Amino acid sequence: MASVGATPGRTPQGPGPREASASFPSPAPVPDPREAEEEEEEEPAEIHLCVLWNSGYLGIAYYDTSDSTIYFMPDAPDHESLKLLQRVLDEIDPQSVVTSAKQDENMTRFLGKLASQEHREPKRPEIIFLPSVDFGLEISKQRLLSGNYSFIPDSMTATEKILFLSSIIPFDCLLTVRALGGLLKFMGRRRIGVELEDCNVSIPILGFKKFALTHLVSIDQDTYSVLQIFKSEPHPSVYKVASGLKEGLSLFGILNRCRCKWGEKLLRLWFTRPTQDLEELNSRLDVIQFFLLPQNLDMAQMLHRLLGHIKNVPLILKRMKLSHTKVSDWQVLYKTVYSALGLRDACRSLPQSIQLFRDIAQEFSDDLHHIASLIGKVVDFEGSLAENRFTVLPNIDPEIDEKKRRLTGLPSFLTEVARKELENLDPRIPSCSVIYIPLIGFLLCIPRLPSMVETNDFEIEGLDFMFLSEEKLHYRSARTKELDALLGDLHCDIRDQETLLMYQLQCQVLARAAVLTRVLDLASRLDVLLALASAARDYGYSRPRYSLRLLGVRIQNGRHPLMELCARTFVPNSAECGGYKGRVKVITGPNSSGKSIYLKQVGLITFMALVGSFVPAEEAEIGTVDAIFTRIHSCESISLGLSTFMIDLNQQVAKAVNNATERSLVLIDEFGKGTNTVDGLALLAAVIRHWLALGPTCPHIFVATNFLSLIQLQLLPQGPLVQYLTMETCEDGNDLVFFYQVCEGVANASHASHTAAQAGLPEKLIARGKEVSDLICSGKPIKPVKELLKEKQKENCQMLVDKFLKLDLEDPSLDLDIFMSQEVLPAATTIL
Repeated sequence: MASVGATPGRTPQGPGPREASASFPSPAPVPDPREAEEEEEEEPAEIHLCVLWNSGYLGIAYYDTSDSTIYFMPDAPDHESLKLLQRVLDEIDPQSVVTSAKQDENMTRFLGKLASQEHREPKRPEIIFLPSVDFGLEISKQRLLSGNYSFIPDSMTATEKILFLSSIIPFDCLLTVRALGGLLKFMGRRRIGVELEDCNVSIPILGFKKFALTHLVSIDQDTYSVLQIFKSEPHPSVYKVASGLKEGLSLFGILNRCRCKWGEKLLRLWFTRPTQDLEELNSRLDVIQFFLLPQNLDMAQMLHRLLGHIKNVPLILKRMKLSHTKVSDWQVLYKTVYSALGLRDACRSLPQSIQLFRDIAQEFSDDLHHIASLIGKVVDFEGSLAENRFTVLPNIDPEIDEKKRRLTGLPSFLTEVARKELENLDPRIPSCSVIYIPLIGFLLCIPRLPSMVETNDFEIEGLDFMFLSEEKLHYRSARTKELDALLGDLHCDIRDQETLLMYQLQCQVLARAAVLTRVLDLASRLDVLLALASAARDYGYSRPRYSLRLLGVRIQNGRHPLMELCARTFVPNSAECGGYKGRVKVITGPNSSGKSIYLKQVGLITFMALVGSFVPAEEAEIGTVDAIFTRIHSCESISLGLSTFMIDLNQQVAKAVNNATERSLVLIDEFGKGTNTVDGLALLAAVIRHWLALGPTCPHIFVATNFLSLIQLQLLPQGPLVQYLTMETCEDGNDLVFFYQVCEGVANASHASHTAAQAGLPEKLIARGKEVSDLICSGKPIKPVKELLKEKQKENCQMLVDKFLKLDLEDPSLDLDIFMSQEVLPAATTIL
């Protein structure tokens, strides 16, 4: 009697003699659902910039691959030295700079200088010249209007599309339009982001956004470095050494408590774009102050949790545009949208007088609910994770449901078919099964008999031999052909239909991409402000005030935000440079008394206020500061081919002298120590006198120096512009006690010997140093130490005696005259 059963697998083993069975591919193992929540590591972002310069105006546009967005700056005036363009390059750090091959002398000189900056390696941008015809106005307009943009609904007519784009792109800014056209041409040639895709796949462009550099405070890279606003360190993990750096102890590091990557990205952007826009700054501070209220702590924590589910929406939209959507993308997008709805509901219960809450409550529209509802009703998350592909829930498409029902009932049906096939086979065949293989169809599978040796032995009457696999012979029979015609390729049909539904769902999401992009903008802003509020609560920061009438800063009991975390006790200090008096503050004091920390403290508090953060001070009033310049640490670089002192002059002091205005803050620490003492002192005095000669337009300057001769020799003119400060200390016997308190006055000594003793130098060296210093101050000649001189003479005498004793007077080749002239006489000068 034949036994019948269904076994999984393409080529099942029969459990007994003459067994008929059916099988089909088993589903893929169900992955851990937590894997879907983990975000993949993003590819390194690339920025490609296009710039045009004509008649004193700049047109700039760039494409950022991280969010697939084109940014443009409306036509802006610039100096012949192209300072504005340099600021844009410093800020966005593009990988390539595209421009017209037809340029004037100023742009040619600027690009030549940019290409020769070897110290920018490996981030030196590639300079690309396109024919000037590619930047034509009409052809650029045509490129913009004929582009394939996912954020524009397909239902729009050509006229409506033009009106829609006109509301985003300033077509009256001719240089900007030409720059956008040139950028699109370059992107089309390079196939940016779709290099490996078919030529009919368009470059993903998820939006156009305007950026501007107005109201920005100028801060160079040296200032960011010496103030430790950013500080990159090699990652300690051996697995991430090649992937990049991690943030060390820095201002950004202690304030970055963002829950989503785009919040962290926005915080970094704010740090690179400190602003003078008081309306923007106060709007940020209003949100921080709201969340600092004790009764709002629970709300802040709840919003922080929701923000943790806001993921990389632009990357998902880019994949949808390229039809590369993954199973995890749908789950991530679903959680993001539902979290955004939670943020909207929470913000609707908050005071609508705060602009950010009002924007979230209004702009998180019902489109979000529509997207979430569509995804929730269509996508079978559990099934998608199990099969590692997009699957839909039941009752979405009756045809798909019917095919899945058939596929589910195949095992028992195929078992019955295998039973009938076995009845018609040779009695020597012990068992058979009917299996289904996607793309091939239904096949009859029988075990290979010992008599089947040659290929001719595989032929069975009424069956078409297909292939041999794992000692199993696969055939087509009349019944399997009938099954192919009746049932078709179910797996492929189901996949095709579900892929079509996925495409339709993607189109629905992409049509509402604008609201998703806005969600990301507002959510990241909320994330940053919650992070700043959390830091302000933990570190005891206070809200700064802004004043248009004040040109400098006033700080009461300020603290260094990093040093106070590292020191057991920190002494706060005040600073005021807001009026005509005391614009130049000369700070003297012993080494290690806190001069450098005080300078950095003033700079950091000012910077924090200009990014819209609370500050480490009891009170702070910030005026209209337009730039922060520093000369605190000497920068060294072999690639520059310049000495350390030359870098101090060329890249730091000269930049401050040439660009500082009456609204600039200049911090100088120990300038002049890299060269001859007299020359360094003279240069320091000359720089300060240059600024003092400006009178009311003199910048606000803090100078820390150990050149006490600057004051003793009266190298600076007397007047209300100069104020002398010192770090308070007290001598207790041989010990020097530091109070780290700034007060008016001048230090009478640098107390370098005290620092030398702390560094572990021998007492004899320190005593000799004091002696030489006293002789120099009194104008007396410096004489060598007698004891040291006598010891040296004894050593030289001993060496000369040893040489005499080694002489062989019987050696005929010995020339005593040469020995006397080369050995004895030179040694005699050091002995006598």
